[in-house]
Amino acid sequence: MLIKFSVENWKSFRDKVTLNMVASREKQHKERLPFIEKYKLHLLPTAAIYGGNGSGKTKLWEAIAFAKRFVIRVTQPESTIPREYFKLDNKCAEQPSKFSFTLVAENTCYEFSFSVTANKVVEEKLVEITGGKEKTLYHREEGKKNISFAKNLQQDQRLEFVAKGTRENQLFLTNSIDQKIENFQPVYDWFKHNLVLISPNSSSFSGLSKFIQEDAPASLPAENILSKFDTGITHLGGKNIPIENLPIPEAIKKSLLEDLSEGEDIFLFEQIILTKKSGALLAKKLIAYHRSMDGQYIPFDFEDESAGTLRMLALLPPLSNICAHKASKVYIIDELDRCLHTLLTRTFLETYLQSCSASTRSQLIFTTHDVLQMDQDLLRRDEIWITERNEQGCSSLFSFAEYKGIRYDKDIQKSYLRGHFGGIPKIILNGTHLKKKK
Repeated sequence: MLIKFSVENWKSFRDKVTLNMVASREKQHKERLPFIEKYKLHLLPTAAIYGGNGSGKTKLWEAIAFAKRFVIRVTQPESTIPREYFKLDNKCAEQPSKFSFTLVAENTCYEFSFSVTANKVVEEKLVEITGGKEKTLYHREEGKKNISFAKNLQQDQRLEFVAKGTRENQLFLTNSIDQKIENFQPVYDWFKHNLVLISPNSSSFSGLSKFIQEDAPASLPAENILSKFDTGITHLGGKNIPIENLPIPEAIKKSLLEDLSEGEDIFLFEQIILTKKSGALLAKKLIAYHRSMDGQYIPFDFEDESAGTLRMLALLPPLSNICAHKASKVYIIDELDRCLHTLLTRTFLETYLQSCSASTRSQLIFTTHDVLQMDQDLLRRDEIWITERNEQGCSSLFSFAEYKGIRYDKDIQKSYLRGHFGGIPKIILNGTHLKKKK
């Protein structure tokens, strides 16, 4: 789970901002808060991030996406680090971009942070938090010849060897995993497997293979989920395609076979899903079935479906995954409401939140413009966040929990649109700001 994320000197964020997923003392919807017994910690299962266009919502998503890619991908020699600093202040060009995650992996809390310029990692630090104590597992600092390790790790010569072989433009965490060092595997696995990012333009249907049912929809595992969304689709099916007919080089097929786990699938072009089953690759083309007036199930290609339906289908696997028993995914979705009717977005959120409890370990963080979801019957005040850009072009981030005097029955939608909380567009016509009449 994600406890905190901070970023500084990244795109529109010049100054440090923090997304804090620790629950406040607010009692509303307390029954659905995940509780980490080991740390006596209540966390938020969701966070909705609002703000005007260009205020920084997507920039925050991109910061987390950059950090994930930098952690899980091995940096090539001589390549630059694709960090993007705050360009409206010349001093920021020479200063590092900073990223920090406090997370729970395998029931242990870690704080992982790093600072980078375009050419090198300036600082990198991994801290393990147990009880009320913090132990720095390793600390890498610019200007110091060696990485410092915790006492129990100092005798491991493999770590020293990997540390010396870590290039300036790569993370030690990434290199240690690449060199088969397992000491920090839980943190790396959290970034690779537990942290999932979905962009507004994502058309990937990876994960839909478990929803495919060739028979009548009565036996479809996803029937209950599909029935909640008015898409007209009764069930999903798949048309078998000989793997040899796919225009994919044999080397890539071999690589996919090695990389995919048993039962795992990957989405390819033209709604093709490859699944590894019994040690072989199987290919299917996704088909959506609609019921005709005489009760027959009629197949439709995905290209015949609306953009909203395709968006909803792409979101079905994430919804299923975060609602599953013992799930531990953190989904971060940019523009959750893209192409969706507001009632579909509401149903998506309600379905997820109804599955949350003290024992669940999944989280849903999303950006949105859908003000109708800004409802205290649905979200807690500390689950509603605002991004705002000031006159210098700097983005800030804050939650409604920072405001005093917001009653649980207050109509926060109306107050937000009136500009009481900030985070709304400043519309200008002929050089004059438009102001709403009181």
